Amino acid sequence: MIEDVAVLCVEPGGRYPEIVTDWYDVGRDARTFSGGKPVVAHPPCGPWGKLSHMCKNQDETLGPWCVGQVRKWGGVLEHPAHSKLFKLCGMPLPGEFPDRYGGVTFEVRLCDFGGVVEKPTWLYCVGIGDWPVLPARGVATRTVESLHSKSRQLTPPVMADYLVRLAGQVNKVKGGKDAKGDD
Repeated sequence: MIEDVAVLCVEPGGRYPEIVTDWYDVGRDARTFSGGKPVVAHPPCGPWGKLSHMCKNQDETLGPWCVGQVRKWGGVLEHPAHSKLFKLCGMPLPGEFPDRYGGVTFEVRLCDFGGVVEKPTWLYCVGIGDWPVLPARGVATRTVESLHSKSRQLTPPVMADYLVRLAGQVNKVKGGKDAKGDD
């Protein structure tokens, strides 16, 4: 079990509780995270997507709060491509220069990590050193609409492992300096 990375806003039936000791779901509110370690953040997507007007049960305040945690402690935030959260929080889009926190955004697809849907996804990363090699390009076998709503919220296991490895590189960059470059 990995102890030096926290995972915020996860589904308890997914991969993260199997690989990290410090994880937060709805029951263990992510806002109780005391900090001090890099994070992998999966804030609720509903308030920030194309169908945000239909979202009634997800806490929209977790999105900006999670961005703040990634910026403060380093790590990675995963959200659907074109999420309105990126504009609200001033995160760079894929291909743009890093923001004032050193954060950069990359686009991946869930099927590249063994997911059954293509679902373009943006990864906002702060304090990440060398990128582990991405998996080979995968092939989608289903559409997002064909999945049960609970299944849509689970991160493919290979992707969860990848994101935890990414976040684990924070504080190892620049000879042990933290994500902001301070000692």
